Amino acid sequence: MSTLLCTVRSCHLPLVREDRRVVCEREHSFDIARSGYINLLQPQDRHSANPGDSAAAVAARRRFFDRGFDKPIVDGIGGMLSLSAGDEILDAGCGEGRHLAAVVDRFGCAGSGVDISLPAIEAAAKRHRGQEWIVANADRFIPFADASFAAVLSITARMNAGEFRRVLRDGGSLLVVIPAPDDLIELREAILGEGLQRDRSDRTIATFASLFTVERRQRLRAVVHLDHAAIEDALTSSYRGLRRSERSRLDSIGDADVTLSRDALLFRLL
Repeated sequence: MSTLLCTVRSCHLPLVREDRRVVCEREHSFDIARSGYINLLQPQDRHSANPGDSAAAVAARRRFFDRGFDKPIVDGIGGMLSLSAGDEILDAGCGEGRHLAAVVDRFGCAGSGVDISLPAIEAAAKRHRGQEWIVANADRFIPFADASFAAVLSITARMNAGEFRRVLRDGGSLLVVIPAPDDLIELREAILGEGLQRDRSDRTIATFASLFTVERRQRLRAVVHLDHAAIEDALTSSYRGLRRSERSRLDSIGDADVTLSRDALLFRLL
């Protein structure tokens, strides 16, 4: 298991497990929750009182995943990777853990997930007990030792190129997955009044160009038939809230065919 690092400002010493806590040499201590996750988030690393995905967004995403609508996308993400049973991987911005757990199941490797949302990490730890789950702000500091991982995943999450490079081993891979231009296009047109198709791939590649080279890029796409409850879950998990006019349009929609679409970019270290 990769070494955790203390997140107290300017400390960053290794953390050692002691029964129900982890502690560094300077006696900075963090409790291990009953479900197994560790909250390393520091006050200065919070964007708000409750940063990251809300409990409602996490629950909506879990319901959507549990009905299998995203399976073609999840399978496609796994197909972009080549890992061995002895590898360790990190999902930075892991949410409720669905994608990390699927990759771990596929390859038999060890997984760690980091997210700033406490509800997301709580949900991940309760369902996927074989992995390590950490609450932390990976936008600022990923609390793992240098060269810890064979692969880093960033799936529709924030990106920290320097930290991804630091925690990757030589020869490691970085998989970045972003919404494709036509993702949820039917719902965005009907409910949000937003038919614009914005391609983020070139901008994302430029973000990593000084440290990584693109090895492979692929669009993962599926059209699924959603009932009203699934449509509401898809929007709740993707958008923080709907205005009253948008809520009214959502309430009037029944079943619909909806596009789920991701651009997957596989990078290698320069």
